[in-house]
Amino acid sequence: MLSEKEGCALLKRLFEAQGYNIEENVDFKEADVSFNCDGWDADKRVGYEYMTLSERDHEDLDPDELLRINEWIAAGKLFLFIVDETEVESAEELEEAAVRFLEEVGRRIA
Repeated sequence: MLSEKEGCALLKRLFEAQGYNIEENVDFKEADVSFNCDGWDADKRVGYEYMTLSERDHEDLDPDELLRINEWIAAGKLFLFIVDETEVESAEELEEAAVRFLEEVGRRIA
């Protein structure tokens, strides 16, 4: 498992390589969703959240908020890559998942 710092550094590098202007640790607030987002490009409405137990992210972003975010993603209102540290075992796995996400975002906003 990657630490919060390692995972976020990898994601920031990948997102910025795709042209996103990532601001780190953004207080995200929209409608009924509020949490500290690990990386966010406010202009393009694209970002990431690497959920770890050490940072108590599961308490900061609850299941109802996750559902709401997924509805916004489905509607194309924003694109937030949310991954739990327990879902990836290595930097390579995280990178592969993030690249797939970024490719999908590229197709949807093109």
